[in-house]
Amino acid sequence: MIEQLVQTLVDIFSVGGLYALTTLGIGLIFGVMRLINFAHSQLIMAAGYAVLLLFAQSAALAVASALIAAVLLALIIERAAFRPLRGADPATLLIASFAASFFIEKLMILLVGSRPKGLDFLPFLSRQAEVAGVRVQLLQMVTIAVSAVLLVATTWFLKATRLGLEMRAAAENFRMAEVLGVRANRVIATAFAISGVLAAAVACLFVAQTGLVQPRMGLQLVIIAFVGTVIGGLGSLPGSALGGFLVGAMTIVLQALLPPDLRPFREAFLFVAVAAVLLFRPQGLVPARGFRERI
Repeated sequence: MIEQLVQTLVDIFSVGGLYALTTLGIGLIFGVMRLINFAHSQLIMAAGYAVLLLFAQSAALAVASALIAAVLLALIIERAAFRPLRGADPATLLIASFAASFFIEKLMILLVGSRPKGLDFLPFLSRQAEVAGVRVQLLQMVTIAVSAVLLVATTWFLKATRLGLEMRAAAENFRMAEVLGVRANRVIATAFAISGVLAAAVACLFVAQTGLVQPRMGLQLVIIAFVGTVIGGLGSLPGSALGGFLVGAMTIVLQALLPPDLRPFREAFLFVAVAAVLLFRPQGLVPARGFRERI
């Protein structure tokens, strides 16, 4: 009983941490631009293929290449797809987000094909470690540690640096922040770059877990992370991280509690639970202070 409880808690924190990183990357862009960036899945995909390209050389080189690929693609998307539409209505930005996502996905399929490619990335993480007398996979512990470090580092950046303060001001009231001297292009580009860093971390952990890369590898993560962003509160960065973690926790709890015949429909039960939460708290668990005024 204790072993099962410890294993469930480790699963909750590892999966929840992965979703929290994804929701935070989405929430950063929404906080600054009021844009749901569905092209975030392509950042995860690009980082995954960068790992595939160089993992045979060294793990450090593969991680660095994933980071560079995701950040560069994020900045290219911001410059080519969203900056020309600065000031457009939300519907136009959402369409641009879908267009960028589909274009990059189909371009990658054209270049490398649609078949999944296998790789043995960070194989030593498949070993087991002992936690409270229970043996758990080392990869899960690394996922928890990386997620915690990145969440704390992002929080510190937003609260303790001038650029982070400018991003928080832009999230509260973008027009007022511009009037007060905040440079819009720098703030938005920084938000996209940070989202690229988070996407690269998610990609490395996800590839180490699954051992596969494919052009659609980040899509399911982003869809579920978007649900977490809505639960946590659109425009609220703490809410985004909390919502992503709760979605991951609900996924593991449903996996543990549902009968075996119903486990393949876990996501359906998850979305029903999400709908129930939003019926009672449609603004999310941690609503952004300036969101209602900007709608």
